[in-house]
Amino acid sequence: MKKVLTIAGSDSSGGAGIQADLKTFSAHGVFGMSVITAVTAQNTQGVFAVQDISREVIAKQIEAIFDDIEVDGVKIGMVSQVETIEVIAEELRNYSPQVIVLDPVMVSKSGYHLLNPEAEATLIKELLPLALVVTPNIPEAEVMTNKSIQNLMQMEEAAKEIHQMGAKNVLLKGGHLEEDPIDVLYDGGEFSYFSTARVATKNTHGTGCTLSSAITANLSLGYSLNEAISLAKEYITIAIQNSLSIGKGVGPTHHFYTLYKKAGLIE
Repeated sequence: MKKVLTIAGSDSSGGAGIQADLKTFSAHGVFGMSVITAVTAQNTQGVFAVQDISREVIAKQIEAIFDDIEVDGVKIGMVSQVETIEVIAEELRNYSPQVIVLDPVMVSKSGYHLLNPEAEATLIKELLPLALVVTPNIPEAEVMTNKSIQNLMQMEEAAKEIHQMGAKNVLLKGGHLEEDPIDVLYDGGEFSYFSTARVATKNTHGTGCTLSSAITANLSLGYSLNEAISLAKEYITIAIQNSLSIGKGVGPTHHFYTLYKKAGLIE
């Protein structure tokens, strides 16, 4: 069994963060492990408090895993402090995992900036060059490039610019476009496009975490990057189509819908 690590924050409501990552790993048949960077008081209506984990404890978590278990893939999610980003980069440079997927969690769905400018700059400098692929959405790409993105051409230009910052591959997600969403992958030479119809639901809590985790799982299983993204897009689309109306706000996706259906637990 492939072993996949998520380095991210904890979502107490279970829809995003390491909880979504671990569910996604399990749904893909890989063994999930976690390094918690922050504990959030969070639900379907928003984030109400964040307690960052110390640099020392983050380092010890990473070392405890890599010194004992072979890691086939790493997904990096919420890393909110400069010190957090620096220690993660330091540890990953030391252990050199082959598959690193960076989900640059910078802006919440409500538009709240989760990183201060110094942390944003540190993430770009320290983590971007380590990642096999980085998966910003449009608001995050706007932060990274300091440019407005409203159409496919601007997405392509932003992907090129982020690639020039050190990313090996850039998957710029188009869910915030007004028209049907299209994701753009740029590998430094050519573009690939991934398009799915927009699902009419408000329940999209944790979709970014889930997509990047699915890509990581697929890469660890030996799929090419394009195959890993295509399969992950199929997985997240089904999870959104069968999302759960849990809570008073933006509900979570259904990470296990396909497995439950095969098992006869749902019709």
